[in-house]
Amino acid sequence: MQVVGYRARVEDHAALLLAEDGAVTVERLDPETSLAYRLGERRCAGALERVDTGSEAGDSEESLVHHDCAAADAPYCAEHTSRWPCARCTGDCGKPIEACDEEHAVYLAAFAPDTVKVGVTRSWRLETRLREQGADRAAHLRTVADGRIARQVEADIAAELGDRVRVPTKIAGLADTVDEAFWKSLCDEYDPLSTYDFDYGLTIADRPIAETLATGTVVGTKGRVAVLENGGSVYAVDLRDLVGYELDEGTTERELQSSLGAFG
Repeated sequence: MQVVGYRARVEDHAALLLAEDGAVTVERLDPETSLAYRLGERRCAGALERVDTGSEAGDSEESLVHHDCAAADAPYCAEHTSRWPCARCTGDCGKPIEACDEEHAVYLAAFAPDTVKVGVTRSWRLETRLREQGADRAAHLRTVADGRIARQVEADIAAELGDRVRVPTKIAGLADTVDEAFWKSLCDEYDPLSTYDFDYGLTIADRPIAETLATGTVVGTKGRVAVLENGGSVYAVDLRDLVGYELDEGTTERELQSSLGAFG
């Protein structure tokens, strides 16, 4: 069995996508879920294909099929690495994909205690996109006609605020809340159309230890980060770091760093 993908938490849970002999199962990461997997070799996670499994009566239902890849590169080899044309776009483009012509929103996403980034997404995906990233607070700044205009606005704001927040930075703030003075100052400066305050139900007393493991009890999830309790310590796992690993049944045999809370 191999981890071939993940779903970031958007509503009630995040999940791992596990594949074996082409079949894909979803391992929900609901709070109190118990995981007991050992990490084996890591290689390319291959490709996932959506297939229609609807009946002849016209009922439509999609499932995933996994196409294996033996390449040693992880999480994806060159053939299976997705190259999104908008990743570094600043609006100097010919709108190469169909979604570029849709209405877009420009937003600020804040992460505890005082980190912020600017971003863009199609207007109808705004709240979903913010939750995928695990934003604590957010502000909808502008709505524009298409993706090219949105990227131009984003590039201007990014020169001051930046347009990326790394996962280790998000993990470092998991036990904190957004600084109110910091957030008020941003809202006063950018005068947003609307604001968001997200609650992921993740309550932890101390900063978790960043670790790559799939053993423990799920405390909660935030974006693509899962928080696990193992042996009295709390760990934060970037789900993307698990993609490509072969899994064996059973708890991890690696020696893990213990958090201070484990000695309380």
